[in-house]
Amino acid sequence: MTKIGIILGSTRPGRNGEAVAKWVHKIASERTDAEFELVDLLDYPLPHLDEVLPPTMGQYSQPHTLRWAAKIASFDGFVFVTPEYNHSTSGALKNAIDFLYAEWNNKAVGFVSYGSVGGARAVEHLRLIAAELQLADVRSQVALSLFTDFENFRDFAPGEHQLPVLQATLDQVVAWSNALAPLRAGAAA
Repeated sequence: MTKIGIILGSTRPGRNGEAVAKWVHKIASERTDAEFELVDLLDYPLPHLDEVLPPTMGQYSQPHTLRWAAKIASFDGFVFVTPEYNHSTSGALKNAIDFLYAEWNNKAVGFVSYGSVGGARAVEHLRLIAAELQLADVRSQVALSLFTDFENFRDFAPGEHQLPVLQATLDQVVAWSNALAPLRAGAAA
């Protein structure tokens, strides 16, 4: 069965992302075309990148990196749940991405973002990063506005129009993850 990791990309106290990620996971878990797992960066405390060798070498030395690499390697695709901070993604998510290389390759990624403009600028940066990591980013994305999908900017209450967008994003992530399986198999051989 295709395995998709839903990565909660914020570690900020009181983060809105936790409710968003749980919503994504709840909707995804109702599907039968893939297995979905919520991965919270709080459960993988990574310092600022502290590996001596570049991730492209795949020679990790730190226990926290080895644990993170094993988790990411176990997935066929991803949905990144990201806030928008200062026209980009969170430092915690960027740092977690930067720790690894081959574990991301030839997998699909979709995005669920939130912010004052739906987190669109964070996703634009993540799409550039995905290309370098050989992650195939899907077109559909969920962009949640702090003005219309949250009450008082805190309580998550997604508009009904967001559900079909989420389903389309999940459809594309699963389809692309399956389509890329031969490339992952070839790389493992």
